[in-house]
Amino acid sequence: MSRYRYGIDVEAITALDVHTHVEIDGCGHKSLDDDLIAASEKYFKSSQERTPSIDTMAEHYRERNMAAIVFTVDAGSATGHPVNSVEEVAEKAAQHNDVLIPFGSVDPWQGKVAVKRMCTLVDEYGVKGFKFHPSLQGFEPNDRDFYPLYEAMAECGVPALFHTGQTGIGAGLPGGHGIKLRYSDPMLLDDIAADFPELTIIMAHPSVPWQDAAISIASHKPNVYIDLSGWSPKYFPPQLVQAANSFLRHKVLFGSDFPVFHPDRWMRDSDKLEIKDEVRPLIFKDNALKVLGLR
Repeated sequence: MSRYRYGIDVEAITALDVHTHVEIDGCGHKSLDDDLIAASEKYFKSSQERTPSIDTMAEHYRERNMAAIVFTVDAGSATGHPVNSVEEVAEKAAQHNDVLIPFGSVDPWQGKVAVKRMCTLVDEYGVKGFKFHPSLQGFEPNDRDFYPLYEAMAECGVPALFHTGQTGIGAGLPGGHGIKLRYSDPMLLDDIAADFPELTIIMAHPSVPWQDAAISIASHKPNVYIDLSGWSPKYFPPQLVQAANSFLRHKVLFGSDFPVFHPDRWMRDSDKLEIKDEVRPLIFKDNALKVLGLR
């Protein structure tokens, strides 16, 4: 029996942040090595706590009358750094189910073990989706060796959230710490969207330098959405703002990238965007509720 049950009052919350990172577990183990943590902190100019506990995150969103999807990334094979506890993310989210929704993570290079772990996280821990970071995890997502992962998610009825575009992880380090941006080209996800039309896919972030590709995919494939995390809205490419305000109004989701990018700043900067009044509730909450099957 799964341990997580939705407890969110969807009518009461003002927003649902679909992109937040749990970067430390109860044993003090961090999701990234110290060099990557420091580099990302410098890249994002993070001025507040860089690795808050999941309890702190829950209170952060509760104070703002928001809900949030929480996750970590298992990139053990690519980085040699063991993931912080995915199970703990799910268990803690269950304790804070009025504001937190757990997504899982598996190491795609673990093959059948990853598929089995994925099913366990859904069935026994109640995770509601999975996060992938192709650049950090070092894999081409459209490689058919990884298709069993998508088959499992499609069967379980949970969405896949993929990092796309530029990443602050490894930025400024020699060779980008070996992290390759090409794995996060959103066009690699178009193959998956075509081959698994029943799988909901969320492309995370403004996909710079491939923003036009992401817009094309989201407009062409009914099962593909875009989250707006990781960038201040004042730096959004103009074509993204135009699409979000018109033909992609039902396909775009609010996300912050907490803790490196805070929802307070995102909301404050988004006030300056020329987004129609009737579109803002769709971006802030309603589209995400649809993706999660809550509306």
